[in-house]
Formats: sequence, structure tokens, C-alpha cells
Amino acid sequence: MTALPPPSPKLLAGLYPFVAAAVAINLFLLFLLLQAVGIPALSPVTACLAALPLGLPATWAASRWVQRLIAEAERDPRAR
Repeated sequence: MTALPPPSPKLLAGLYPFVAAAVAINLFLLFLLLQAVGIPALSPVTACLAALPLGLPATWAASRWVQRLIAEAERDPRAR
């Protein structure tokens, strides 16, 4: 398998709002579950604010995954 180039800025910018929102939802739900062991819940606003920086590495990972899917879809099936 060949190495993929870094994700394009357009792909990163397009995915970031969705990935950051997913991170915020997951953080909020994680802290709701952690209430069972005595950790206080995060407010939705705090979860959104924490998701802003945490969404960056998650966006990078998601864009690499999308790039691999695109590369696989563009590969010639006869070349296998």
C-alpha cells in the first residue's frame, strides 16, 4: 500500500464541524456515564468548548480514514 499525502485543507475544513460536534456529544455522554463513579457531569457548553481543541486530532484521523476510502474506491479492480 502506498503512503497517502497529507489531507487537503478543504477536506479538513469540511470535516471539522462534524467531527468536533461528535467529540462534544461523546464527551458529554462520557461524563454522564462517569457520574456512576462520582465524577461530576460536564455541562453541554463545557463539552462544546472542550471539543474545539480535541476536534483537531480527531478531524485529522477522520480525514485520513476518508482518504483511504477514496483511494480504495479509485483503485482499479483489475489491478488486484
